[in-house]
Amino acid sequence: MPFSYYKNLSAPDKKIYRDSDKVTSIRLPWAKEFQPFIQALQKALTAEDQRETQRLTQKLADALCQVFKVSQVRVKVLAKRPSHDWGELHGLYESTEGGGKPLITVWMRTAKRKQVVAFKTYLRTVLHEVMHHLDYTLLRLEDSFHTEGFYKRESSLLKQIYKE
Repeated sequence: MPFSYYKNLSAPDKKIYRDSDKVTSIRLPWAKEFQPFIQALQKALTAEDQRETQRLTQKLADALCQVFKVSQVRVKVLAKRPSHDWGELHGLYESTEGGGKPLITVWMRTAKRKQVVAFKTYLRTVLHEVMHHLDYTLLRLEDSFHTEGFYKRESSLLKQIYKE
């Protein structure tokens, strides 16, 4: 069942939405190879080491792009999440025109309490933004909508890469 905003989409966007919704998982080859790396990222985030968290998050994005044979993205890890009356922004994917690398921005701390984000939440956010990139580059969708299929793909990737 489509999300409520579906009814406001144009006919071409509805087709993109339906195409996205059909893909409910993404298989990550060599998922076990990511385990030591994920543990290092968790350690860096927990230690509140922004520089190391940035380096390892970029390395994760690079590895995922390499495994899926898609173009690379730039990653920026900032301190405190921006917020407004609509809530807090967890992550942001910005595509570029003219051949530059798309940019993924994620934040280490919550906006209100300024606490370090729980690792699983942080990792899910990173994977969410990477999934937007994969929608464009791997699935070749013209847009990356938040569909039920999108969230299932994100969850399938998380389950493969993260073992609690």
